[in-house]
Amino acid sequence: MENIYKLTALEIRDKVVTGQLTAEEVVNAIFKRIEDTDNEIGSFVSLRKEKALEEAKLIDLKVKNGDKLGALAGVPVSIKDNMVSVGDLTTGASKILNNYIGIYDATVVEKLKAADAIIIGKTNMDEFAMGSTTTTSCYEKVTKNPWDLERVPGGSSGGAATSVAAEQCFISLGSDTGGSIRQPASFCGVVGLKPTYGRVSRYGLMAFASSLDQIGPFTKTVKDAALAMNVIAGMDEFDATLEDVKVPNYLESLTGDIKGMKIGVPKEYFIEGIRPEVRDVVERALETFRTLGAEIVEISLPHTKYAVPTYYVLAPAEASSNLARYDGVRYGYRAENLKDINDLYVKSRSEGFGDEVKRRIMIGTYVLSAGFFDAYFKKAQKVRRLIKNDFDVAFENVDIIFTPVTPSTAFRIDEKKSPVELYLEDIFTISANLAGIPGISVPAGLANGLPVGIQLLGKPFREEDILRAGDAFEKGRF
Repeated sequence: MENIYKLTALEIRDKVVTGQLTAEEVVNAIFKRIEDTDNEIGSFVSLRKEKALEEAKLIDLKVKNGDKLGALAGVPVSIKDNMVSVGDLTTGASKILNNYIGIYDATVVEKLKAADAIIIGKTNMDEFAMGSTTTTSCYEKVTKNPWDLERVPGGSSGGAATSVAAEQCFISLGSDTGGSIRQPASFCGVVGLKPTYGRVSRYGLMAFASSLDQIGPFTKTVKDAALAMNVIAGMDEFDATLEDVKVPNYLESLTGDIKGMKIGVPKEYFIEGIRPEVRDVVERALETFRTLGAEIVEISLPHTKYAVPTYYVLAPAEASSNLARYDGVRYGYRAENLKDINDLYVKSRSEGFGDEVKRRIMIGTYVLSAGFFDAYFKKAQKVRRLIKNDFDVAFENVDIIFTPVTPSTAFRIDEKKSPVELYLEDIFTISANLAGIPGISVPAGLANGLPVGIQLLGKPFREEDILRAGDAFEKGRF
């Protein structure tokens, strides 16, 4: 079969299970695709071809013997470089973890393997997930947007997004701390889902901001995102932050019917800074929902304007604490020509961390210091509660919330934006992380030839609502 890489994850799974394709054929087709495209795109920082082919042969043997197969049998999946997998290079795209080989599997990786998925490699990212361009990676390769190689793919999960957009795999796992799944999904024209905080285990994910980080899938279709969520969601004894809430069959929730669904549109998200061409796509998407029978309700989320400053107090504070473990002593990068133990710490961290990571560590250490804790960190926690309260009130009257994902389309790689300008790129996505609610970016159309996504936000642990709406919208568009 030609162009295996153009199929969806569900189609691959079904063809492998029924014997129309072998898992080995699928894996070979995907690595051929990577070989043909990744020199230009730069999605991957490491590949595991030999291991993947061995795993594919074992799946084919299962098919031959009539053994029970997992939900992702034979489906090639890529993993962001901040999720540990045993025996594989895992660096968080940071020099500080130079040549670190995982000694255990992250829970999501374990679940993928149990579902007979085939992990093909680790994808490029902003260092320790700090960035929105995938240009702060320690790797020299620059990950490029498949729609325009002179533009960024977004970040921090840029390589995960491009691996799906460039059809180099069928599902990719990314992490989202302030929009790092949804923003690159919008920029690259794919589906990107951030689950509810506490829905998917973070065990084995390199911590950036522990109260905000969440793992989720990139896929070609909403249905594939539901398939992936069926595999990775659920309880885990290694993650105490998970909530014991029943995981539904997300595929069964995709009825295609959203008649009567109440969709809230917050006035605070439709600001002057949205590019006109992006606004046009977003407004057309809203009309599609009306056509599908949804009821559009204007709502207010009054504390939205405080989301970005709140996030950039809390996230760096948690990062400052989490990244203290990288000291050059136990593993990873260690500086040379050292005078004493203090020299070891200072030089290893100064040489091992990139500029953006050091910037956020410094901010975080500052806001946690004795003289500023109450003025910044404590106050930001109070505002975070107000932001969550806004959503709680809104969800008393609506089922889901509709917003843009970003104010603009993907910008040029050589466009010089200040750190603050880049932080403001996350203005529409950050609130969902602060509130701990699920959000999905679904492709809505093109603006000047570049993808634009829409964001659907749901009630806590109600991913099925945004998946159902996203699937109906996807079907309604085509």
